[in-house]
Amino acid sequence: MSVRVVVADDQELVRGGFAMILDAQPDIDVVAEAGDGVEAVAAVREHDPDVLLLDIRMPRMDGIEAAGIVCAETRCRVLMLTTFDLDDYVFDALRAGASGFLLKDVRRDELVNAVRVVAAGDSLLAPAVTGKLIAEFTSRPAARPVAATVDVLTARERETLRLIARGLSNAEIAEAMVVSEHTVKTHVSNVLSKLGLRDRVQAVIAAYESGLAVPGA
Repeated sequence: MSVRVVVADDQELVRGGFAMILDAQPDIDVVAEAGDGVEAVAAVREHDPDVLLLDIRMPRMDGIEAAGIVCAETRCRVLMLTTFDLDDYVFDALRAGASGFLLKDVRRDELVNAVRVVAAGDSLLAPAVTGKLIAEFTSRPAARPVAATVDVLTARERETLRLIARGLSNAEIAEAMVVSEHTVKTHVSNVLSKLGLRDRVQAVIAAYESGLAVPGA
């Protein structure tokens, strides 16, 4: 079954290039393109895609506002595009529910892999990116709401969340906790469900906001 994608970018050449690369994959189907946030939201509502590849900076409605609407109203997962590493808007985009972000100079294979990863329900934050992101994110206390509570989690679930915040995969968490990968998947599912989180990106943020994880630890 193909991964259905909407590509949204106000630069026609960029948008067309990404769409062409993705549509050339046997397991990916670009169902629509959009030139701004308003068109992106409309395209998602009409086509019900699995992934919205969304530029952060666009006219009429920016990517952050569009991401918030899409994540709140639909099952579609959002993968943000940005020009600069750790663009200021990235943090707001993650707050809105985005599942990760890519730089616009991303390589062809990285773009395709990112869409597949996000479509599969995972987040696009490698350990190195996670560390860099969190270091910046947690330096902005004024921009953060009340810390998420983790009291509802069991000890094993809290440990799972702590390891997610370090950027570990399920397989690596299983090795660290000396349990099966299936058990880890159950813990991850419970963490997301109990804390009302969409994915691992929001789990990472919750871990740091709650103090369960500490930058540099």
